[in-house]
Parts: sequence; structure tokens; C-alpha cells
Amino acid sequence: MLLKNEENTYTVNSSGFSVVTPDNNDKKVIKIFTISSICFISFIILFFVVFSIINNNSTKILNGIFIKNINISGLTKEEAINKIHKDILSKMPENITLHHNDYETTISLEQIEATFDIESAVNKAYEISTQGNFLQKDLTALKLLTNNINIDPVLYINRDALTNVLNDISTKLPDTIIQSGYYIEDDELIITPGRSGPVVKVEEMKNIIISAVRDLSYYDSSIEIATEMQNPNPIDVDAIHNEIYKQPVDAYYTENPRAVFAHKNGLDFDISVEQVKNMLNSGEKDEYTVPLKILTPNVTTNMIGMEAFPDYISTFSTSYNTSDRDRTTNLRLAANKINGTVLMPGETFSYNKVVGRRTIAAGYKEAKIYQDGQVIDGLGGGICQISTTLFNAVLYANLEIIEKRNHQFVPSYAAAGRDATVVYGSQDFKFKNTRNYPIKITCSVERGNAKFDIYGLREGTEYNVDITSKITSRTSNAINSITYRTLTLNGQKVKSEVISRDTYKVH
Repeated sequence: MLLKNEENTYTVNSSGFSVVTPDNNDKKVIKIFTISSICFISFIILFFVVFSIINNNSTKILNGIFIKNINISGLTKEEAINKIHKDILSKMPENITLHHNDYETTISLEQIEATFDIESAVNKAYEISTQGNFLQKDLTALKLLTNNINIDPVLYINRDALTNVLNDISTKLPDTIIQSGYYIEDDELIITPGRSGPVVKVEEMKNIIISAVRDLSYYDSSIEIATEMQNPNPIDVDAIHNEIYKQPVDAYYTENPRAVFAHKNGLDFDISVEQVKNMLNSGEKDEYTVPLKILTPNVTTNMIGMEAFPDYISTFSTSYNTSDRDRTTNLRLAANKINGTVLMPGETFSYNKVVGRRTIAAGYKEAKIYQDGQVIDGLGGGICQISTTLFNAVLYANLEIIEKRNHQFVPSYAAAGRDATVVYGSQDFKFKNTRNYPIKITCSVERGNAKFDIYGLREGTEYNVDITSKITSRTSNAINSITYRTLTLNGQKVKSEVISRDTYKVH
């Protein structure tokens, strides 16, 4: 049976069910939907094809990749390295500022060799962007659209250098711990008790500084120094005694090979260890003074015989007036102090140190001296003749002159430029043994003749030494001179040097 209304046609089949048959409008809707679906799917396919082609053929870093929160999307490796360098360097001052109370100091990044491995981080970003097949690359790119990646470059710091810097800072804190200690001054041992104070917690500060540099969080700020209180080490008298005690060592020489070995003085407390301990326990002081004593060896270097110094090196003598007994006494006292002196290679001789202070107790007499432009009587007068005679012997031995002064007036016993004056505490005569073997100095003052001889061991090359001095100008008030030392070998001049330029007053 067929039933029909205004909008649709109904057909009854043999089973009695009705079937709705669409008209032309419905067919149009289905067609439009089908075409739209095909277009959308085609667009999606085209999008992914283009997306895949772009991703798989790009030499740049994918979108969504950051290094230290710096966006490097779409950059080449070189562009990314340059950008990261520029951005990080702009956030990295040259110094890290540290403070402890009112004390402030800095640590240079260069000093601790702090650097970020930016190139490796960029390589990692590039590897993420290019690794895998085209499907894997597409999946990575899609993931990055919603989940960015932030790569933290490795920070390299020289931990040993940082440790050394922090240990140094610890010693410079104004209120830092002061350890107990001691030092020797002349013939006394000075023991100083310590003081409690803060020290840098080095390991903790290393971690704080490394973290601050890694996070770039120290810019325009100061890091507080982590410290802890420490007490000084207790004073150990037994340990101090063991450290300073030295047995004296005798001087000796050998002939094969020929060599001289200088003596060594010993050192010890001049009071017992128990007395020192009682002194420290008697009350709190800023320092405690312990007297010391020098232990002299049985054989000193100066006692080594002439057999150890087989070769004559140089000599020089000056004349003196034997009728002036006080002056002669002074000459002999000074000469006896020097006689037998052995000077090791590289060692410096000081006239004032060897001869010592000129005093009445030492036996010195009043004799003529130059002072303030006048000739007056003075204690120890005349001993400058000994320093002058030695000076000339040293010149002929071709040794280095370290310190030398001329007199106010040209002395009677030496020409201008050939004298050496001495004043204890202010003017000295010094020279250095520049030879490869020790020298021994002998001197005598007798029968109007003051003489110095220098002995040692002849070297492979020994020069002939010539000393010349001449007056360069003379006025009514002054005499100027110059002194040369000339070295010759086999008749040929090797070297000529100026020893001194001197100015004297006219009598």
C-alpha cells in the first residue's frame, strides 16, 4: 500500500515496514559533506607533507628549543652559539662580590676559569632537531609545539683554583682566626698565642659560588661568606723546641774532588723546656720571649787550613805610620777580625758585620777621622785604611763590588777613586764572591805595611786584571775621579767596566 504526505513519500514493503526515500535536497547535503571531508583530509595530508618536507630538509634548530631559557628556535648552529655567548656574557660580570660583615672582596671569573660549554649545548639542540627518520623528526617537532625543551649548558670551574682563592680570603678576614706561632728575632724566640675567629667554610662556599654562576644569580649582588668559628692550635713547646733545635756541623774540605763545606751553627733554648712551659702558664700575654743560644761547631769555616785554598788570587798593600800607635792598634784590631775569613761562592762580605761596632770595650783608640769636612779625633780612626786595602785586593780578584763609598778627602794611603770608607751603621763596604770556589782572606798589619791576600782555586779561565783611576776634573773646592777595571786574556782586552765615579773635597 502506498501512503503519501506533503513532505515525504512512504513505501510499504511486503514485510509491512516503511522506508523513507530522500529527495534531491538530501542528496546535495551528502555530496557537500563528502567533498568537504575530502578537502579537509587533503589539506591535512598536504600540511603534514609540507611540514615533513620543511622539517626534514631544514638545517636550523626546531622551534621550541631553548638554552638557558634563551630561545634559539630557527637558528643555525653558528647563529645559536653567537646568540647564547652574547646573552650569557651580558649576564656574567667579570667578578663575583663576596662580603663578611663590613669586609668585601671579589673573585674573578677568569681567576677560577669559569666557562659555559655553549658549543656542546648547541650541538645537543641541533642533534634533537635532526636525529631519527622523517616520521621521528615530525613527531619531535609536534611535541615541541606544546612541550618546549630547555638545555642547561655544562659549567666548568677550576675547583682547585677556587679552593685556593677561598683559603686566601679566609686568611684576610679582619676578624679571622690567628694561629699560635713563633719567630726568631736576633737571639730570642718570640712565642705568640693565637686568637679565636671565623674561617671560611670552603666546601660550602664552593657549592654556593658554583650554583650562583650556573644560575647567573650573582649579577649586581653580593654573596655572604659562609664562616665558622675556630680556636687556635694550642702552643706545643716540645714541638717548637724540636723544630728550632739544630746540632752544629763542623766545616770540612775534600781534595778529590776539591771542595770546601762550610760549618753550620746549632741553635737551642737558653733555658730548659720546662722553664718555657712554666712561663706560658704564668699568665696571659700577647707574646712570650725565650732566650736562645748559638751552638758553635768545633771546626768553623774560617778554621779550614790554607791547604784547602792552594792558589793565590790577588794581593794589595798600603803603608801606615808606625809612630801613631793608637791608629796602628785600630788597624790591627780591624784586620784581625777579617783575617782568615772564608767566603763561599755567592756569599756577600760585609765589612761592618765582620769587624763589628768600634767601641772602647773592643779596644779601639781615638785617632784621626774625617767628619763634617774636618779632620778630628774619633774612636776607631784609621780602620778605613783596612777597608780600602781590602777593596783594592777585591778589585784585583775580579770580585763583584756591592757597596762602596769614598772619603770626604783623598786619603794619604790611596789615590782618588781607590779608597773605601766605612761608618758603622751607615756606610759599609760589601762585595760578593762571584767565583765558583770559596776564597780565603788573610791580612797582616806589621812594620808599616797593611796587606791583604786572597786565596782560592784557579778556574779554567783566569783574566789579567788592571785597575786604573784618573782625576777627571779639579776645582778649588772639589776633585772628581773615575776608576776602571779592565780584563785581558792572552794580551787581548775582554772587558772594561767603570767601578766608581767619586767626588772629594779639597783640603
